Amino acid sequence: MEGIMETANGYAPLVINAVKAVIVLILGWIVAGAVSGLIRRRVNANPKIDNTIGNFIASIVKWVILLMVLTAILGLFGIEATSLVAVLGAATLAIGLALQGTLGDLAAGFMIILFRPYKNGQFVDIGGTAGTVVDINLFVTELVTPDNVQIIVPNGQAWGSIITNYSHHDTRRCDLSFGIDYADDPDKAMQIILDLAKADTRVFEDPEPWVRVTNLGDSSVDLGVRLWCNAADYWNLKFDMTKAVKEAFDKGGISIPYPHSVEIKRES
Repeated sequence: MEGIMETANGYAPLVINAVKAVIVLILGWIVAGAVSGLIRRRVNANPKIDNTIGNFIASIVKWVILLMVLTAILGLFGIEATSLVAVLGAATLAIGLALQGTLGDLAAGFMIILFRPYKNGQFVDIGGTAGTVVDINLFVTELVTPDNVQIIVPNGQAWGSIITNYSHHDTRRCDLSFGIDYADDPDKAMQIILDLAKADTRVFEDPEPWVRVTNLGDSSVDLGVRLWCNAADYWNLKFDMTKAVKEAFDKGGISIPYPHSVEIKRES
């Protein structure tokens, strides 16, 4: 009985420290989330500071607090921070190899914030993955697609890929193409398109709308259209003009041919 009591007394401090560690971890996680959230709200409330920077700073603060919590937990078990550093120093090579991807993502995160190839709220294509940027933190960039799918891109992969930022400029050129029958008058068709473009208030007068015959296809004369507009109006203008031109062509007697094939019989 005495042996059992001695064993229990020996493990009691360990159990108590384990309970304390769990409590510290929970409280630290809550505090880290609360402080980072407060910083994010305060920084983002300042119109002079970009939301991207506010979110990034909040992410850094959160990880710093969690690191302090981890150090406190190790201290409960008698592991001093200096001893931990010594152990990590002895295993520098192994840890470096194991965490090279994570450390690369961390470094890339700072590069993204420094050079700003994109920021929150912009629609981008990162290495073939397109979506709106909703968050940039220490390690990853979060995108959401037009159909509301979340995509997580590691910062290292983002920084090392070709980045196409569709929202960087306030204006965009809307390119359209229409095919008409060879029997139709191309000047009449181009005038119809120009009239529609000039009547649409979203289309800029300068640069002026551009319509030209761009190609003689297998079954159609192709008309290229270039319209400048605000970036926010791009997609609605593209869809509306496509529909309006189709309806105007129908009323004006301009036909849009469809691909067809002709059967040729060889005489034997």
